Amino acid sequence: EDYYLDLLFYHRGMRCLVAVELKLGKFQAADKGQMELYLRWLDKYEKRLGEEMPLGLILCADASYEHVELLRLEESGMYVAEYLTDLPPRRLLEAKLHEAIRMAREQIAVREGG
Repeated sequence: EDYYLDLLFYHRGMRCLVAVELKLGKFQAADKGQMELYLRWLDKYEKRLGEEMPLGLILCADASYEHVELLRLEESGMYVAEYLTDLPPRRLLEAKLHEAIRMAREQIAVREGG
């Protein structure tokens, strides 16, 4: 059988491969097994000396966070996130963007001691 990972990245800061699986529908418990297979394969065949264990990110249109919590995905280096299928109203999107920029600037100022 052949399996195909949707996206594969390398995070330089964390020194690890990051596998991303894109799902059109709702998160299913079986998605965990599929990601585990990818992560174990990457660990065995692609991970290089000095690198950390690969991480997995499952992006889906909808996720039941009760299921995600019960599956304890973080313990296996897996994470689930939802993507938007419809954009929020423009004003809300602009407000969120401005808030994110403000928070980022505050964090930079704290790091720089100012």
